[in-house]
Amino acid sequence: MYLIVTRSFPPELGGMQSLMWGLSRELSKNFMIKVFADYIDDHKNFDDQASFSIERVGGIKFLRKYRKAQLINEFIKENKVEGIIADHWKSLELIRSSKKKYCLIHSKEINHPKGSSLNKRVLNVLENVEKVIANSQFTKSLAINHGVSENKIIVINPGIDPARELNKKTITKVESLLKIKSPRLVTVSRFDKRKNHEKIIMALRNLKQIYPDIVYICIGYGEEEDNIKNLVKKLDLEGQVMFFKDITEDLKNALIAKSNVFVMPSIIYKTSVEGFGIAYVEAAQYGIPSIGGKDGGASDAIEHEKTGLICDGNSLDDIYSSIHKILEHKKYLEFGNNAKKYVTKFQWSKIIEDYKKILN
Repeated sequence: MYLIVTRSFPPELGGMQSLMWGLSRELSKNFMIKVFADYIDDHKNFDDQASFSIERVGGIKFLRKYRKAQLINEFIKENKVEGIIADHWKSLELIRSSKKKYCLIHSKEINHPKGSSLNKRVLNVLENVEKVIANSQFTKSLAINHGVSENKIIVINPGIDPARELNKKTITKVESLLKIKSPRLVTVSRFDKRKNHEKIIMALRNLKQIYPDIVYICIGYGEEEDNIKNLVKKLDLEGQVMFFKDITEDLKNALIAKSNVFVMPSIIYKTSVEGFGIAYVEAAQYGIPSIGGKDGGASDAIEHEKTGLICDGNSLDDIYSSIHKILEHKKYLEFGNNAKKYVTKFQWSKIIEDYKKILN
């Protein structure tokens, strides 16, 4: 039996939640799996449909990690456990066991100044695991630079499920919404500094002169939402930018599929950095190429000049020229076809084989 210890799990939504669900589900086809996850409202219906055991741990957040670790430590004493797979180094910090441990790393949670107390805590945990599983080559390099032993690290990109079939009614609704607006840019992400919505919008002001009917579709929410909306007003781009949040999965997928380019030229903001960027891969499933930033793991998800473009997210000129380049002569059609083929390598049926190799 393998234990999966996670702070992020469905029915809560999010990239980490999807990753830990997919990993648990796929591993359960080959191994006995038990998941220890944080409590979330309305979890019962979800948990009842899973093909493996899920134990939820609630309580005050500060105390929850101690309670969860105690439950896991007791479980290990009483059951035959082969190993423990964790979503985060903090999920392993209080587990006292000589069982083999495997820790996923994503980027920002290990990006603490070398020698700081947090860096020392990270290294203390990761020095005592069998393998550190980085989500991209970028995250692997980041970990090495922060003192993690290179021989412990293996890169396994996040997996994805095959794209959902698009709902015809929703597609019709999106076509009606967008009408003659073209070309179409789209971003699906939280509104935070790292995602770089502001520079896309500033580039849009100049792109509007070449493409009067251009539209930028922003799907998400976050602390920067008001600032981004104010910038749109200030630059008189309310006719070119559409905001969506709290929408169905069907509508999100249809908006992506009916766009031309996924744009998210992420940057490093303080310690926050894009470790991989599953959103690029999800867009590629619908034949939509991406523009990503050079700072982060986008290069694992986007093949430069083939399935999209990698640019300097700190440079407004580079963002503008990258968008212009992919729109000119409808280059996005060729890149989109390449992206749809390239993305099959990220399907869970293939990614899980890398996990099986290290567990076996």
